[in-house]
Amino acid sequence: MGDVPDEPQAYAAGPVAALRRIAFLLERAREDTYKVKAYRGAAAVILPLPDDEVARMVEDGTLTDLPGVGTSSGRVIAEAVRGETPRRLAELEAAYAGPLVADEHGAHDLHAALRGDCHSHSDWSDGGSPIEEMAITAMELGRDYLVLTDHSPRLKVARGLSAERLARQLDVIDAVNDHLGGAFTLLKGIEVDILDDGSLDQTTEMLDRLDVRVASVHSKLRMDRDAMTRRMVAATRDRHVNVLGHCTGRLVTGGRGTRPPSQFDARAVFESCAEHDVAVEINSRPERRDPPTELLELARDVGCVFSIDSDAHAPGQLDFLWYGAERAAAAGIEPDRIVNTWPKEHLLRWAAK
Repeated sequence: MGDVPDEPQAYAAGPVAALRRIAFLLERAREDTYKVKAYRGAAAVILPLPDDEVARMVEDGTLTDLPGVGTSSGRVIAEAVRGETPRRLAELEAAYAGPLVADEHGAHDLHAALRGDCHSHSDWSDGGSPIEEMAITAMELGRDYLVLTDHSPRLKVARGLSAERLARQLDVIDAVNDHLGGAFTLLKGIEVDILDDGSLDQTTEMLDRLDVRVASVHSKLRMDRDAMTRRMVAATRDRHVNVLGHCTGRLVTGGRGTRPPSQFDARAVFESCAEHDVAVEINSRPERRDPPTELLELARDVGCVFSIDSDAHAPGQLDFLWYGAERAAAAGIEPDRIVNTWPKEHLLRWAAK
């Protein structure tokens, strides 16, 4: 942890930026969600207000009269309006802003080589933030692109997108890209469920309209080993599938508890991935660490390509790519075998097959 200066430092970015940054750092550090929502909610409240009105409320001491602005977020706003780095922001920068992993096996260089992220979620399905917030955060992190991959319709608990909702989302993505002006690209994608027979949970027409498709098993994770193998191999043979998401479905820690990995013939699945040029996802979420190390090394040896993905459901989680980079580097996977080290144009040519 770094030191926080005793005297306030100059700050010119404004209160909304300070609140967003605090929320980002809390999410990145996996702090309680309610803390994150307090700061992000306060940012949303003051965003539409004129600067002079916010300044007047700071002067009058009436900020906390606004619904969604509490004592802590009000203090941050007041300090930022006065041109001072908010004390809470300075504390979080000192504690959490550095690299999330040690620089071993070339992990930092590999992380620096990542140009994008092929797996993320918005509040259109089970994510916690709007599409534009996810895109802007990815851009602020220095990414060239982010693939938005909200869930498909069968996953009702995650508000999976019907074909009609997905079509509307594609229009929103176009609008976001128009607004961003080409400095960054939000790519059109999906995390499509692999159904029991290996088919995909979305129409062919909609899958054809997407840039990148992640296919994952979310149901019947305890399926018989041979049936699960057939299911996953069938999916990897589908021309639409670009990335096999969190292949074992395991959970090793976290608020949802633990879950053992699905059982399948990993060699058969990875050989099919290699044959059909499907990337094996290195899921960066700390509670997943999927695939397990022995399967990651098997996929490496079989000749698969990989995608290091955040599977982010909130803006701060977009920086979880550090954890995937650490695992890939430890496994000795070369950067050119990781599809999201590729420039956007290369990625899109590969995904179009």
